[in-house]
Amino acid sequence: MRKSFRGGVHPAGHKELSKDIPFEIYLPHGEMIYPLGQHIGRPASPVVKKGDHVNAGQLIAEASAFVSANIVSGCSGIVKAVERRRTIAGTMTDCIVIDNDGLYENAPGVGEKADYRTLTKEQIIEKVKAAGIIGMGGAGFPTHVKLMPKNPDGIHHVIVNGAECEPYITCDDQLMRAHASDIITGLDIILSLFPNAVGTIVIEDNKKEAIAAMKNACSGRADISVMSVPVKYPQGGERSCISVVTGAHYGITQLPADVGCIVDNVGTVFAVYKAVCESTPLMERGITITGEAVASPKNYMTRIGVSCRELLEHAGGLKNEGAAVKVLAGGPMMGISFDSLDVPMQKNNNAFTFLAADDVQLSEQKQTACIRCGRCVKVCPQGLTPQLMAAAFEKKDYERYDKKLHGLECISCGSCTFVCPAKRPLTQQFKVAKAEIMAIKRAEQAKEGAK
Repeated sequence: MRKSFRGGVHPAGHKELSKDIPFEIYLPHGEMIYPLGQHIGRPASPVVKKGDHVNAGQLIAEASAFVSANIVSGCSGIVKAVERRRTIAGTMTDCIVIDNDGLYENAPGVGEKADYRTLTKEQIIEKVKAAGIIGMGGAGFPTHVKLMPKNPDGIHHVIVNGAECEPYITCDDQLMRAHASDIITGLDIILSLFPNAVGTIVIEDNKKEAIAAMKNACSGRADISVMSVPVKYPQGGERSCISVVTGAHYGITQLPADVGCIVDNVGTVFAVYKAVCESTPLMERGITITGEAVASPKNYMTRIGVSCRELLEHAGGLKNEGAAVKVLAGGPMMGISFDSLDVPMQKNNNAFTFLAADDVQLSEQKQTACIRCGRCVKVCPQGLTPQLMAAAFEKKDYERYDKKLHGLECISCGSCTFVCPAKRPLTQQFKVAKAEIMAIKRAEQAKEGAK
C-alpha cells in the first residue's frame, strides 16, 4: 500500500473553527424544499401533489431512470407546492415544497430494526435504492447503482473515504467520532455484497479522535482496517483514495470497479447502515456551518430540505453585518459560491462556509500572464499539464485539449489554481472547457442518431 498520491497541495485547514464541536441535532421549523435533481442522473419524478399530507421518511419523488434516486420527506406536513425554486446552483429548478408542521411524525415502518444478515444481496440493494442514498461527499452518484458492478466477484477493495481533506469542513470527522460502530456495520453490509473484498477506511492523520474511534470499532477484524494517511489535498478524491490504497490508476472512460474498487464516503456508508438496519431512508445528514464570518460555527445533524438561512440563524448568524464577503456550498477548494441564503440544503451538501475574505477576487486583481514556472504540473494529482490546457482553452482548440492533453481527466480539485503565482483562473477555465466539449459531443451524438 502507498501512503500518498501524486501531486497535491497543502492549503490552510481552518478546521479549528468547528473540529471539536459535536453534532447538534436540529429539527427545522421553516418550510422544507426538495429539488428533484439532487443527484447525478435524471431528476426524480414527483409522486405527491399540492395539498397532500406527508410524513417524515415518506417517498415524495421516485427515481425516473437507472441512474436516478428516490427523494423522501424529512418532515411531516402538507405539500405546499410542486414548483420551480432557486437552488444553490443559482438556477430555477423543479422542487417539492412542504409546509413543515413541526411534529416530525414518521411514515409507517420508518425506524424498524432489521438484521442485514438475514437479507439477500438483492434485498439489501433494494433497501439502499428505496432509501434514496447517493454519494454524500459531494459527487451525488446513486449508491445502489454503484453497488451493482458488472462483476461483483472482481471487487477486491471497498474503500471508505473519511479523509475530509477540504478546508473548513468537519462533519465527517464528527460522524466517525460519534457513530464509528454504525459505520463499521454499514461497511459490513457493503462487504457482504462482494465476497472477495476487504474494507479500508482512509482518514487523514490530523483526525486523531476519529482514527481512534474507527480503529476501536473494527478491532480484531482481519477484513477491515483503518489507514491513516498524511494530510494532503485532494486526498478525499476518489482516485486519490484508490491510488493510496491499491496503487491503481484508471482513465476517464473507466470506473473504480474496473480496477476492483468500490469507494464510498463515510456519510454514505452510515446512510447504508440506517437504511438497512433501521429502515430509515436518507432524510438527514451531517453538515458544517463554518467560516471566519460565522458567530458560532457548528456541526449539525439535520434534515435535508432545510434552508441555509435557517441553519445560519441557529448558529448565531454572522459576526456582524457585511462580515461574509462570499458564501460557499462546501469549502474554498471545490465549493460553489451562491448569493441567496434562501436555498435548501441538499443530500450532497456537507458544509456552508461563510468567508470573511474572498481570495478569488484578490487573485483576479493580481492576475498576470503565465510565467511558465511549471508548478501547476507538479501538483496535479492526475498528472496533467494545466499550463498547456489553459493555452488550448484560450484558443478554443478543444481537439488538442481533449485528445492530446487529456483535459477531460481533470477532476476540478483546484490544486493548479491554488499554486499558480500568476493567479490564473485555471480550474474555472477547465470547468468551462469540459462543459463545452461535452455539449459538442452530445450534439454530435444527436446528429448521428438522427441519421
